[in-house]
Amino acid sequence: MKSAQAFWDKTAARYAKSPISDEETYRKKLKITQRYFKPDWSVLEFGCGTGSTALIHAPHVREIIATDISGKMLEIARSKARDAGIENVEFQQGTLDSLKFEPEHFDAVLGLNILHLLEDVEGAIARVGQLLKPGGIFVSSTGLIPMMKLHWRLLIPVMQTLGFAPYVARFDKVELIAMLTAAGFTIEHEWQPDRGSVFIVARAGEFHPRA
Repeated sequence: MKSAQAFWDKTAARYAKSPISDEETYRKKLKITQRYFKPDWSVLEFGCGTGSTALIHAPHVREIIATDISGKMLEIARSKARDAGIENVEFQQGTLDSLKFEPEHFDAVLGLNILHLLEDVEGAIARVGQLLKPGGIFVSSTGLIPMMKLHWRLLIPVMQTLGFAPYVARFDKVELIAMLTAAGFTIEHEWQPDRGSVFIVARAGEFHPRA
């Protein structure tokens, strides 16, 4: 299987042209997230793709650092930001582990449609906890592979073998919430738009367990 970076570089142009599959659900997630934002907040989004969500959220916070493993995705994101005249979003290439951020730096971290694409989900959640200020929020939206319809569960391995799908982690909602609470988060908002996905807003505790 191709590396994640190579896969998403190759997919970037097609991904950028793909319409949002459920516009109503997407808008609801944006609205819920923005209820938490404050004008002076510093926000990190990891796995930002072509930057659409970061750019929508930009007017509601002081700054957003949006990261992705794919340089091709970020080229498109930077072009979108220039076209929109948005200057408070900074795009950086890398991962939660490779990029160096100060501990307890961010008021919010967004991980949208990304957790199920990571090989170490537990480690990523712990890292998010380290980067958040005490009481900061982690907003995640992720696929629940074991809960998806059978045909998707059967199709994914075939697509991976052919190079048409990336690595996916297989966890359900109970396991995800267990990982979040083990990392010191409290679940504030939980919503399942459908059986195979979940949207969660979790708040960091006053003390962060070591990763």
